[in-house]
Amino acid sequence: MGNNAGGVPSTSRWLKAAILLAFAAGFAAFFIFGGAQWLNLDTIKIHRAELLQFTANNYFTMLLLSVLVYAAATALSIPGALLLSLTVGFLFGRWVGTLVIVLAATVGATGVFLAARYLFAEAAQRRAGGLAKKMIEGFKENAFNYLLFLRLVPLFPFWLVNLVPAFTPIRVRTYVAATALGIIPGSFVFANLGQSLGRIESIEQLVSGEILAALALLGLFALIPIAVNRFKTKRNRLESL
Repeated sequence: MGNNAGGVPSTSRWLKAAILLAFAAGFAAFFIFGGAQWLNLDTIKIHRAELLQFTANNYFTMLLLSVLVYAAATALSIPGALLLSLTVGFLFGRWVGTLVIVLAATVGATGVFLAARYLFAEAAQRRAGGLAKKMIEGFKENAFNYLLFLRLVPLFPFWLVNLVPAFTPIRVRTYVAATALGIIPGSFVFANLGQSLGRIESIEQLVSGEILAALALLGLFALIPIAVNRFKTKRNRLESL
């Protein structure tokens, strides 16, 4: 009774449609209601005094609001995560700001990861090409370190790293742990820079070669266990010949 002709439960079909609609509506609403105008460096600098005063008078409300806004922006893949990180650091300082960013970004990333896995994982795995299958095998081999590397090294957009693991066998708790740990260094860097928000003229000036090199070095450390495991595997195979 509850199944359609293809054997897929109608409730599942409608739930998937509702999830897709919710994400699409949230993304569209951001632009329809002028979110791009508010999520702008010049706008935030103009209103920096009002933001600081409101935060001082409503600290815990602003804390909760910042977590919700950042998590929603991450889940909806709305551009401007770097500016949000700077603003959070500006409002709450480097330590509380880092905590807010890590918590909110992890929640938002996990939300879009779970949605993508529920909506598209089976179809994506069936249609995966050679490169995608190799990536899936890589996550099977050492999912935590692979994802930790992708989080630490800013080679790929954050939204893409949120989605790709959904099409692999990585466990949810592994995804959450690697995400939270991997974004700590970058979160701290930009929360710390946010304290000087008034002197920042452009977002581009913040992403220096030194910062990228430091994050890349951390990412290489994440790959060490993978390299060691592969070396041991090859050595065991040679010894067994």
